[in-house]
Amino acid sequence: MNDQLYWYLARSGGVAAWAMLAFSVVWGLVLSTKAFGSKPRPNWLLDLHRFVGGAAVVFTGIHIASLMLDSYIEFGVREILIPFTSTYRPGAVAWGVIAFYVLLAVEITSLLRKRISKRAWRATHFLSFPLFILGTAHGVTAGTDKDTFLLRAAFIIATATVGGLTTLRVLDTDAQGAPSLL
Repeated sequence: MNDQLYWYLARSGGVAAWAMLAFSVVWGLVLSTKAFGSKPRPNWLLDLHRFVGGAAVVFTGIHIASLMLDSYIEFGVREILIPFTSTYRPGAVAWGVIAFYVLLAVEITSLLRKRISKRAWRATHFLSFPLFILGTAHGVTAGTDKDTFLLRAAFIIATATVGGLTTLRVLDTDAQGAPSLL
């Protein structure tokens, strides 16, 4: 087997995980800002958001497993699970470790949405904003492909889109005049 296979899988898995995360956050904001109007939306729009969020978890798993199987840089369980223990760009990798935990919290509470309070779900789901920031910071600082034009453009466009939609979401007020972010 090619010695670089796991390295390529780790890189592509990480980029795909970030892309799914970015799309899920953007799509969630599109749905919550009522970009489609206030009329009832087809269920598939929310299903797409859920599917892409789940895909982010799957690709993150591929990213992590491939890093552990790759022999070029030694990533063991400790480096994967404990921030700042990696010898390879420790700060940059720490952003990814923390993002992984936040991703799991958001996904698990989303899967348990009907079994937990709406308040708990919303509070945890709100962590999608710092999750996006952490994941983007990890990709920009740890990723070996960060300097490619296409990925850099994707980071900029996604961040600007999330920022713009978040601003719209915060400015959208409910009947009492309070921001409807939470």
